[in-house]
Amino acid sequence: MMRRVLLAANWKMFKTVPAALAFGRELLRRYDADAYSAIDVMIFPTALALWPLSQRFAGSPIQIGAQNLDLGTEGAMTGALSGYLLREAGAEYVLVGHSERRQHFGEGDELVAAKVQAAISAHLHPILCVGETAEEREREETLAVMHRQIGAVLQGLATYDAIKLTVAYEPVWAIGSGKVPTARDANGVAAAIRHQFSEQFSSEVADSIRILYGGSVSPKNIREFAEAPDIDGALVGGASLDVETMVAMMESLVHQEGENGG
Repeated sequence: MMRRVLLAANWKMFKTVPAALAFGRELLRRYDADAYSAIDVMIFPTALALWPLSQRFAGSPIQIGAQNLDLGTEGAMTGALSGYLLREAGAEYVLVGHSERRQHFGEGDELVAAKVQAAISAHLHPILCVGETAEEREREETLAVMHRQIGAVLQGLATYDAIKLTVAYEPVWAIGSGKVPTARDANGVAAAIRHQFSEQFSSEVADSIRILYGGSVSPKNIREFAEAPDIDGALVGGASLDVETMVAMMESLVHQEGENGG
């Protein structure tokens, strides 16, 4: 059975609320539910735009996610946003452990694992981001880094929670750099990730999770990655900020699905 392809757009610290709404309006105008029925589209705007954008997409297949969450439910935590608040603001998914959070905000494996648990408790679907640095890649430590980052999360999860995870493999050296691994290399990492889920839980769990590729994804290469057998879509940064480019990537995925009989 062919998996549904996921296109997730991470807007990072871009777009004011009016700009996000304008993008949403144009995307909906261009969105053909029949043509795009084989792909899932998710937008991860800033926290400020979560509620208004979720209202704009209400009734459409386009889903909304948050870029981060904080631990806890409520309390004296100035500036913090719990999973429950994000859920109430319209988020259904949340990115956890993005390399920029790890690098600039000091989030380690233990905190990332706790955030995954917090997301699940808030009835959000976590997208766990993992990836190696250029230095780790040069030392041929890619698979060891993946195993460590994912293992920290999986050791605290029950099977019924593990199946709620999506994993995004984003090599740090590829993010925003224009450098990309080959689809074959990225698929090899994705296959190793899937094997880790199989060893920890079962082959059924491993087959059920979605694994994305992220890092300098564009309309020119998204199809190549999506055609890889262990990659189920893409987490896109800069290329998702322009609605024309976003639609072009959706079109590329539709053509890929159609030619594969999906």
